[in-house]
Amino acid sequence: MDPSKSASSPEWGGEKSSMGQAPPPPYQDNPNLGYPQAGLGYPPQAQGYPPPSQFGGVGYGQQPYPMGQPYPAQPGAITVQPAVLMTRAPLAQPLNDYLGYSIFTMLCCCLPLGIAALVYSIFTREANRSGDQLEAERSSRMARTLNHVALGIGIGFIILYIVYAVVLASR
Repeated sequence: MDPSKSASSPEWGGEKSSMGQAPPPPYQDNPNLGYPQAGLGYPPQAQGYPPPSQFGGVGYGQQPYPMGQPYPAQPGAITVQPAVLMTRAPLAQPLNDYLGYSIFTMLCCCLPLGIAALVYSIFTREANRSGDQLEAERSSRMARTLNHVALGIGIGFIILYIVYAVVLASR
């Protein structure tokens, strides 16, 4: 764009010519700018403007749509339905996740099985939160089984340690 050329040059055809609108009517001095005089309508009508009855959303030469009738779609308009986010409902009665039991078996009984039980406990908690009943049941059952095995191994090691200590003490 050349800044030396103005918008009103003949090449451009006027500032508003590309918008397809007629230019506004020329400015006229109105000596009656104060209160309207008797016999003149309020507000005084300027030349070139439509009467006020055609304002209010209805275009020139169109009739308003009667109440209760749908407004027809504009040509080329696209109607879009709002998006709906579908989520699963949480379970009515969440299943036990055995998280405390898993922490106990991990720290006091058998570390590897306690860690596996802790992982399944967390899976159970997540499945309860998302509403997946089948996955929650499966993970809960596995966490309980691993906890029981870890507790059994821990108690077995404690019993073996006590027996070993008693045998050593009796010699």
